[in-house]
Amino acid sequence: MLQRLLHHTDQLLKGLLILIVSTMVLNVLWQVATRFLLGSPSSWTEELARFLLIWLGLFGGSYAYRTHAHIGIDILTRKLRGTSQAIVTNLALVVVVLFALVVMVYGGSQLVLLTLELKQTSASLGIPVGYVYLALPVSGLMIAIYSLAQLFQPKLRAE
Repeated sequence: MLQRLLHHTDQLLKGLLILIVSTMVLNVLWQVATRFLLGSPSSWTEELARFLLIWLGLFGGSYAYRTHAHIGIDILTRKLRGTSQAIVTNLALVVVVLFALVVMVYGGSQLVLLTLELKQTSASLGIPVGYVYLALPVSGLMIAIYSLAQLFQPKLRAE
């Protein structure tokens, strides 16, 4: 069951990242076209590119964590063997889960709720800024799920 959940989460995340990058490419192309071909740059494209970059960074970080493509310092775990290596690896996973849940999920949720409560909107697009910040708790939840999966099923790897 955990394997299925992870597989579906991976597929959803891949699709979301493809959609974000595709939208960014089209957005930036439109911005360049309106600036240089039409002589009147679009007012909303820069803001959209910034928001998409935030989402790409957070969700891309979640995907990189899942596929072990992120930068990691493994000097200590490489030198250790057996039980010691497993303990340090598990401790690191617990720290990641705690950080993701406390800082990203809880703190990010508080930020989202606050900006939505204050009805803060973006300047050009006029969308609630809380929707932009929503990427923080969602990506934190994904990182926590991926860490817990590794913690409870160490042989479970990204496909």
